[in-house]
Amino acid sequence: MPRIFDNIEQHLLPILRDTIETSKRADFCVGYFNLRGWKEIADKIEKFTGNENYCCRLLVGMQTLPEKELHDSWAFEKTEIGMDNLKVIRLKKQVTQEFCEQLTWGAPTNKDEVALRLLRQQIKNKKVVVKLFLRYPLHAKLYLFHRDDINNPIVGFLGSSNLTLSGLKKQGELNIDILDYDACQKLQKWFDDRWKDRWCLDISQDIITVIDESWAREKLIPPYYIYLKIAYHLSSEARAGLSEYQIPRSIKDRLFDFQAAVVKIAARYLNRRGGVLIGDVVGLGKTRIAATLAKILEDDFFLETLIICPKNLVSMWEEYVYNYKLRAEVISISKVQKILPKTRRYRVLIIDESHNLRNRQGKRYRAIQEYIALNESRCILLTATPYNKTYLDLSNQLRLFISEDKNLGIRPEKLLQEIGGEIEFSRKYQAPVRSLAAFEKSEHRDDWRELMRLYMLRRTRSFIQNNYAQVDETGRKYLEMSDRSKSYFPIRQAKTITFDLGGSEDLYALLYSEAVVNILSELNLPRYGLGSYAVYPKSAKGKSMTDAESRQLKDLSRAGKRLKGFCRTNLFKRLESSGVAFLQSIDRHILRNYVFLHAITNQLPLPIGSQDAAFLDPRNNDEDSIFFDSEDEEENTELSTIASISETETEYQERAAKIYQEYATQYKSRFKWII
Repeated sequence: MPRIFDNIEQHLLPILRDTIETSKRADFCVGYFNLRGWKEIADKIEKFTGNENYCCRLLVGMQTLPEKELHDSWAFEKTEIGMDNLKVIRLKKQVTQEFCEQLTWGAPTNKDEVALRLLRQQIKNKKVVVKLFLRYPLHAKLYLFHRDDINNPIVGFLGSSNLTLSGLKKQGELNIDILDYDACQKLQKWFDDRWKDRWCLDISQDIITVIDESWAREKLIPPYYIYLKIAYHLSSEARAGLSEYQIPRSIKDRLFDFQAAVVKIAARYLNRRGGVLIGDVVGLGKTRIAATLAKILEDDFFLETLIICPKNLVSMWEEYVYNYKLRAEVISISKVQKILPKTRRYRVLIIDESHNLRNRQGKRYRAIQEYIALNESRCILLTATPYNKTYLDLSNQLRLFISEDKNLGIRPEKLLQEIGGEIEFSRKYQAPVRSLAAFEKSEHRDDWRELMRLYMLRRTRSFIQNNYAQVDETGRKYLEMSDRSKSYFPIRQAKTITFDLGGSEDLYALLYSEAVVNILSELNLPRYGLGSYAVYPKSAKGKSMTDAESRQLKDLSRAGKRLKGFCRTNLFKRLESSGVAFLQSIDRHILRNYVFLHAITNQLPLPIGSQDAAFLDPRNNDEDSIFFDSEDEEENTELSTIASISETETEYQERAAKIYQEYATQYKSRFKWII
């Protein structure tokens, strides 16, 4: 009776090893062969001498994927496609690629490396010969062993175990041993017929090549080759963009090589992910790059462009639209709330100075975000300062065209490593791990660098000099213009300039005197410390405060000290900047004080502004913007006018009253007020 080997009660691998030990030759036919599974029997095969009658012949059947088998079985049209040389070459390459992929699974071990090198050497010494059977899919699993035994020269094992780690010892299988002489002779003939078949190809050398090009190779790979391969894979998207897109002839001569390159790469980013952030430093031509990108999308995909930019850049963008013959519209970012809801559909949106949209709670931000989502617009963001205070500055700009739960295909690996994996992340944050919301939980630079690699293109001047600039005979670097003229990179040389700030004749010098510094330090700034003065609660004429009013006063008390310190610091900064800037801030400060005095004198609500820590951002030019952050620059003309410090008190009062009325009419609903 035959023995049954099911890898549960009786394991196949030990009996195979023992049988090889007493054999002089072996013939294996399997449907699947795993290179790393060879290590289970490699040491026993080493005893074979290596000629035709003393070796291991391994026949591997060409497998068909289960889904393809199912597709073919239910196909309406049954076609029998014969074998030809082209198909043989294709199938052989496919199997070779599968062997390569096998070696990319899991972490390599020393035992795997030794076994693969041993397999290579055994193939080279003719101790192992591997052939691929291509005439039809072959699923047989047969192990035949030839021995110097007169009574029983051939022993066979037949069943379901492939020559893999799982098939030999891990998963449940069903195999039996064949000891009958006649049965073994028939099985040997069956094997030989397929081994000699016309469409059975020797792939021994291919396996040697696979091992020689893998981590198991005997000769170490130079680190420089590893660097080149990493660079090759990291640059795959950039290389694809450079080859897929062409700059229109009409504007090709207007671009430097580094600008043309980023246009092509940005076009690929834009079409694959719906948006791109061009973050080149100042002076590298982001506007020209964006205009060229819009022209490509217009020519190739017939898309029109909407350009949103600060008011002072509108005329510049209108000139680019004219020069590049773009089908585009330009609007000021200050008008988006009014204009966007009535604007027709534009499939491309350029947002210049996109760092101004860091606050996703703002009305402008929401208006632009809703327009992009409604019209499915592709988004081109331009900014030289994409990151200012926190990583949320980056994610808020990306959120303009990326939903927070969209699958980005990557995870914040450093964060996951820190908190203990995906399960713990999902339990703690309740957000998809491959989403923008997940990255917003991370404070690790590497996570954000990996995310921005998918959406941002940023170069510095030093990068341009090192990779695109030419060098003249004197060693200076330059870029060649379209007319062959040379544009040199400036060489910065620090110079010491001395000047006297103590002269009594220099009026601006007096601004930096110790007396002025002391005055700034001693400012009471009551407008920033409303909660610290008892007069305001008492002025309620005996009325008891509501809970909301009490909380409001507490908020004022907490914020007052910070706001006063911030105001003094900002005045010092303005003083350091220039006399004109300092005088501008002083004038605005005085004017806003008169606005408050007007409210107090007439027993009107005080415009205390929004007590939000976000407004303490030192990037603001004017410390008083917390009270007057108009949604439209044109509606704030009075505030932007610099009055003379010598303006009379009456003139100040009149101007303050006018500003108060406009402010109360337009913005009362947006700010907290106190009686």
